[in-house]
Amino acid sequence: MASISWNNLDTLESYKKLQSLKGKVSVAQELSQSGAARVAQYSIPMGGGMVYNYAAKQVDEQLVSVLKELASEAQLVEKYAALYNGEVINTGEKRMVLHQLTRGQLGGDVVADGVNKRAFYVEQQKKIADFASQIHAGKIVNEKGEKYTTVCQIGIGGSDLGPRAMYLALENWAKANNTFKMEAHFISNVDPDDAASVVASLDIAKTIFVLVSKSGTTLETLTNESFVKNFLKQAGLSVSKHLVAVTSETSPLAKNPDYMAAFFMDDFIGGRHSSTSAVGGAILSLAFGADVFARFLNGAAEEDKCATEKDITKNAALMDALIGIYERNVQGYPATAVLPYSQALSRFPAHLQQLDMESNGKSVNRDGKKIDYVTGPVIFGEPGTNGQHSFYQLLHQGTDIVPLQFIAFKQNQTGKDIVIQDSKSQTKLAANVVAQIVAFACGKDDANPNKFFAGGRPSSLIYGEQLSPEALGALLAHYENKVMFQGFVWNVNSFDQEGVQLGKTLAKAVLSGKTDGALKAFADLLITK
Repeated sequence: MASISWNNLDTLESYKKLQSLKGKVSVAQELSQSGAARVAQYSIPMGGGMVYNYAAKQVDEQLVSVLKELASEAQLVEKYAALYNGEVINTGEKRMVLHQLTRGQLGGDVVADGVNKRAFYVEQQKKIADFASQIHAGKIVNEKGEKYTTVCQIGIGGSDLGPRAMYLALENWAKANNTFKMEAHFISNVDPDDAASVVASLDIAKTIFVLVSKSGTTLETLTNESFVKNFLKQAGLSVSKHLVAVTSETSPLAKNPDYMAAFFMDDFIGGRHSSTSAVGGAILSLAFGADVFARFLNGAAEEDKCATEKDITKNAALMDALIGIYERNVQGYPATAVLPYSQALSRFPAHLQQLDMESNGKSVNRDGKKIDYVTGPVIFGEPGTNGQHSFYQLLHQGTDIVPLQFIAFKQNQTGKDIVIQDSKSQTKLAANVVAQIVAFACGKDDANPNKFFAGGRPSSLIYGEQLSPEALGALLAHYENKVMFQGFVWNVNSFDQEGVQLGKTLAKAVLSGKTDGALKAFADLLITK
């Protein structure tokens, strides 16, 4: 493999070329001149039966050509190969980045501390599958010999957002396909009202709590652990019959007698990338069965393989990333809206907020030196059509242009629908997606300024037949790889999160009572002594 150079974006010749193309493409004009051909041409198959379409983006063949040069000059696919072959890509924490290994092996063996990491992740998946199978079969039961019916995950950040989004995404699918095993709930916020309301809704005697903490010392998670233990004891239940840990092998939770099982993760997988590890595997396997979790992993592995393609017109994640670089660094657009037209993906934008903003919300490069260009955009979103009646006003007629990413499916998950005014609900949902794409791109002329739509609002569409486990895995991997490629272009370390740490440190200082100045003044406003 050729040697890899890590350079700031503004030193690349291809970036200078890209800047010269600012505002050159009118998406409205391109769609009006060659709509059908453009929609067919600007389309890239993904894994899991999904397709990425960028026909409504502000791109043409000249721009795509320069994006190809940027991908080559920045060695993006080569850097991806370095990552999955086990090079130390996380420079801040001096670690490898191995979440792709949880769902397949793209390169050679990766060994750390004498352990084959792919074999380690497969071993943990098998342990989880065996445990889930015994729970579902009633071979592991509660104190009264009753089967468990519910699972509740205790975690925060990546230990909650990703697994919760994935569970909600597949809940209706699993029920419709007879693979639904156990209802799942989540406790994340240190706000005691969160834990209290969730626990009050459970049949606690038939609930398994999955505590997720890599270090076994996360303040919010251990606070909620104590909260739940207290509930169990008050109900006269044995703590060790209701707790499972997902943690590191060196954590104090690993051999804790309060836990009936422990499944392991490691430092090479960050929280926001952990849905395909034991962090997501335990709760998803308990909720839907290990076979469904395996299908989810297969979809992610398919898309990971697609992301190795050097030709950007055949690599959806890479094309999406590069167009995002053009929109952020050349067009100057400050945000991106993720708009899933599927209620099952109601928490997917929240997961992507963490994935993208925690990864690329950086202002220094991989070597800790200040950079002179913008990096990660603000990410937000809400399922359609709800969002249409909320923030789309700003998206259509506001002063900022916000690039849009629509996600849609031809079929719903349950097969249940009704015909109203000559069309099904799913047809109405799809019609709204199509209408919004064209409305944003082309706008509407009107003599009344209040009813004038400028258009020129670029969007992409990721679509598939149905939101299945494979489709969800591919969708997740697409965004993980997109964010990774953009981090490579910006020359930032997308795999640490120092911005999370300062608040934690100051909160501990407040709790210790040893504060003064502004910290004490604000604490006095809120904390009852």
